[in-house]
Amino acid sequence: MKRYSLYFVEEHELFRQSVRQFIDKEVIPHTEAWETNRRIPASVFQRLGELGYLGLPYPEEFGGVNADFWYSVVFLEELARCGMGGFSTAVSVHQYMAVNHIAKVGSYDLKQRYLAPAVAGHKVAALAITEPDAGSDVSAIRTTAIRTDTGDEFVVNGTKTFISNGTYGDFVTLAVRTNGPAAGSNGLSLLVVDLDSPGVTRTKLNKIGWHSSDTAEIRFDEVRVPAANLIGQENKGFYYLMESLQLERLVAAILSVSGAQLALDWTLQYLNEREAFGKKIGAFQAIRHKIADVATEIEMARQFVYHTCWLFTQGETVVKECSMAKLATSEMQKRVVDTCLQFFGGYGYIEDYPIARAYRDVRVGTIAGGSSEIMREIIAKIVIDAVAYKPVYNQG
Repeated sequence: MKRYSLYFVEEHELFRQSVRQFIDKEVIPHTEAWETNRRIPASVFQRLGELGYLGLPYPEEFGGVNADFWYSVVFLEELARCGMGGFSTAVSVHQYMAVNHIAKVGSYDLKQRYLAPAVAGHKVAALAITEPDAGSDVSAIRTTAIRTDTGDEFVVNGTKTFISNGTYGDFVTLAVRTNGPAAGSNGLSLLVVDLDSPGVTRTKLNKIGWHSSDTAEIRFDEVRVPAANLIGQENKGFYYLMESLQLERLVAAILSVSGAQLALDWTLQYLNEREAFGKKIGAFQAIRHKIADVATEIEMARQFVYHTCWLFTQGETVVKECSMAKLATSEMQKRVVDTCLQFFGGYGYIEDYPIARAYRDVRVGTIAGGSSEIMREIIAKIVIDAVAYKPVYNQG
């Protein structure tokens, strides 16, 4: 059995086979329908839950598998091989971003009411941080959550945008300001909000790519949320977000490498089928050498991402490495897909060919989850200014 890396054992590869079979049989055949409808049926999340795929990192007590992180790496790699950036995004946001905070510092009650059904695929989760006037600058968030006089509820007002799973999802992990603007990053908290609550309005956004996933702008107008839906400590949300963003960026890097490899695989198949001037186009030196460069880029990125994953499994604070991985792989995937599309010639510009979809989907990779510019600034602060980051979750 092929081992993709020294980090994987036979059990991981057996798991890879099962995930790939699921993707091949139950996801890829629906590509056209989901992309056209711009929606993933809720039944797919339920199926993912039945197979245990949505609970890989979570405790068995809440329906999870409690598997080591390498199972998640395998799952994400195979997820990207569906060839739909939107599907990969919707599932990864649900599992690794939206409910991660609940699993880490949420109360037992929150885990029962939200983590467990999310793991089972019965509820779809979203994460809402970005606002129309606050993207990369999380500390500038304006959405407010004010406690009522009785203290048993928050009243939420504000708007979030670019929210994956926001249109059809069931609940959202929401970044809110629970202290005045003067408090800056020390005034943010996280709340779980049911998206069918009175006062919640969702508007579906029309994107260039990621068509199979839904992305929304969500408005909160006097939305009443039980105080029990506070995740962790009040006014500590900024620090929870900053730590979890490392996992988000590592997930993005894993998906980027696998997505780039898929584009290369499609291209290699085409090079061996298409003929020009009496021979396979894969025989032309100019193309062969460019493919050699592409394959080298992908492999170098893969090994750095694996190394970062290993550091993550060792409990290291990997802000620098995750930022580097996200920066390097998103930029790499964009270059690779552009290069691969070139070798398809005019066919690469035709929607019937998956490389065209990849071209649309890949563009947002250097923007979502922290733009390349922000990644460079984070890295510069660590390398030049010797800024150090400390873990938050285990501090209570």
